[in-house]
Amino acid sequence: MNKEWDLSPLYSGMDDPRYAADLSALELAVAQLNEFAAALSQGDRGAVIHRGLEIEEQIARLAAPLFEYASLRTTVNTSDTQALDAQARLQKLLSDTSAAEAALRSYVGKTDNLEALIADDPFLQDYAYLLRTTKDDARYILDEKVEEALAKMNLSGGSAWENLQSYLTSTVTADYRGQKLPLSAVRNLAYDPDPAVRKDAYDAEVACYDKIKDGVCFALNSLKQQVTTECELRKGGSPLDMTLRQSRMQRSTLEAMITAIEEYLPVFWKYLRAKAKLLGYEGGLKWWDLFAPMGKNTATYTVEDAKAYLISHFRPFAPDMADMMERAFDEAWIDFYPHAGKVGGAFCANIASIRQSRVLTNYDGAFGDIVTLAHELGHAYHGMMIEEHKPLNLDYSMPVAETASTFNETVVMNAALDEATDPAVKLGLLESQLQDTTQIMCDIMSRYWFETAVFEKAKTGFAFPDELCEMMRQAQRKGYGDGLDEETFNPYMWVCKSHYYSSGLSFYNFPYAFGGLFAAGLYAQYRKEGEAFLPKYRALLKATTVCSVEDVAKMADIDLGDVNFWRQSLEIFKDRVEQFLALAAAQ
Repeated sequence: MNKEWDLSPLYSGMDDPRYAADLSALELAVAQLNEFAAALSQGDRGAVIHRGLEIEEQIARLAAPLFEYASLRTTVNTSDTQALDAQARLQKLLSDTSAAEAALRSYVGKTDNLEALIADDPFLQDYAYLLRTTKDDARYILDEKVEEALAKMNLSGGSAWENLQSYLTSTVTADYRGQKLPLSAVRNLAYDPDPAVRKDAYDAEVACYDKIKDGVCFALNSLKQQVTTECELRKGGSPLDMTLRQSRMQRSTLEAMITAIEEYLPVFWKYLRAKAKLLGYEGGLKWWDLFAPMGKNTATYTVEDAKAYLISHFRPFAPDMADMMERAFDEAWIDFYPHAGKVGGAFCANIASIRQSRVLTNYDGAFGDIVTLAHELGHAYHGMMIEEHKPLNLDYSMPVAETASTFNETVVMNAALDEATDPAVKLGLLESQLQDTTQIMCDIMSRYWFETAVFEKAKTGFAFPDELCEMMRQAQRKGYGDGLDEETFNPYMWVCKSHYYSSGLSFYNFPYAFGGLFAAGLYAQYRKEGEAFLPKYRALLKATTVCSVEDVAKMADIDLGDVNFWRQSLEIFKDRVEQFLALAAAQ
């Protein structure tokens, strides 16, 4: 079994003739777009929009594999100067299209008879949703030259700060028991069954952050100030307002979800205190015990074990997903293990041009790593469902981005729970599921509140590391309540979470809570409907790139603005907590 992913289906290297040909073709397409946008016709608007979209399609087809190749190389080696140079060149090249794209969006926005033009042209019909949202968003577009300037300044601004955070966190080493370990490796020790290992790893991790906190602090402040400035220029409301527009999601949906989560947070605090008691102490759980394994679910799994487990559990649900998972393992789609220079965490990159995905993990052999693989391969399945879409219809918004991934987690965990007969095994499985659920409820909400506070600070000043740490403590106190021992909070969680570090993607936190609860509701429907649910599920995933979040949910007869939907999903997790408490009491 491979340890690293194979990128050769994209390119064999920067010297691959295919790479040079695609880059040359991209440069030509960019020049075509700029020439076309500089002389927009006031004649046949339908023909103009049609041609503009054709050129943008060509740019998308060429840019995506070039970007993915460079980006994937840098995530496993943040010191890969060749790939970093390629990324910078591509970013500079595409920034040259900013003025042209702004001109085209404005042109669409000023087209009064857009619906009639769509009705008359099958090509435009494929892009109906994109055109309608473009027209709606046109009010926030700035002058073409200003858009171009913002895009170019972002190369040495937001994008550079994002790269700095990634570089610092992937190259810093932690001093753990006389060893120098990558940050990702020492963070993996939080899952170790030995409490002394977990505590020492926590101490090493916190000390590690102190080495890089100043550089990351400047990255965070600069990014949030840049986003705040852009929102002011566009007169589009707050960064959260901008994020909701990008997410194609109504504020009423977010408010209904948060209302329900806040009501149920004490349920998860109860679980955390019960886990602390099982570990031998009263009161709130200590931070370094958040991921402590429980019950008999302390076995380690090889990559081969993970493959067999996932395929056997998903084949009864969706044979096409099981087939895709088998391909992912056999054809080297996955980069498994942590090492120096590799970014932490896990992600999946859908690559429509080769109809494959690439998955990064920091695999350590715990059952949670199998769940992580299920999560990321859910993203890959989502990518498979949308790969037939037109090139400009391949992006789904943040909230629905976590639907298939979290649904996969639910399938794995619920199947394992249904199969468990030994109470100790069931306790371990329940605990593993509740670990993850607590992260997407308590921790995700703390991240949402923290980012809200950072944006508020960005309006008036600069937040130094100590202030950021205090903001994080306050957010963790609100999210975890008395479920955690607040003396052991980790105030440096703002340093390692890459989700905060993007000028174009703010508040990448609440979508995880959305995904978890939305997936729970969908899974409940699957349990009722059986095989009849699968076609509906596939259609729903396919629609995520061409519908609003609310309209996607309606395909499953779900009203996201109804707080009771979220409460029903949370009741599923409340039942899991009650099961855990009963098993814990019997220990």
